[in-house]
Amino acid sequence: MTVPQEPDPRRTHALPADDQYVRPASEEVVSERVEDSYAGRVRTVRMVCSAITFVVSLFAVVLVAQIILVLAEANPRNGFASFVDGFSGGVSLGFDGLFTPDSEKAAVLFNYGTAAIVWLLIGAALTYLIRKFALPGPRREVRYRRTVE
Repeated sequence: MTVPQEPDPRRTHALPADDQYVRPASEEVVSERVEDSYAGRVRTVRMVCSAITFVVSLFAVVLVAQIILVLAEANPRNGFASFVDGFSGGVSLGFDGLFTPDSEKAAVLFNYGTAAIVWLLIGAALTYLIRKFALPGPRREVRYRRTVE
């Protein structure tokens, strides 16, 4: 860092005319550590919202996979098909018998499709509420400590 030989007119124009520019004898070294809790809070809220989005998306994908397997008439004794069937039965939110059309395929489509949509709505509502109430508004006060060594 170099010290200018002449005073900067943009910085000294407000000084009275009789004051002369005096170069400091020695420059002070200042170190600052800014502690902004806002950045930590934003990071935490984003991680929580990402985890919620991941979980509800996983549930919706499993429900859609069950719909596809039933519509494609997959072998129910297959390991993957039985795993997806058990998992989707656990995350169906009680929508298993909500619609009772004559066809089993239509029943799975309507019941598990509704459950998948409800899971996505739950995830969107949770992340909205968390972001709305966990993050401060646009006006915030930043506090920090400044130490001179």
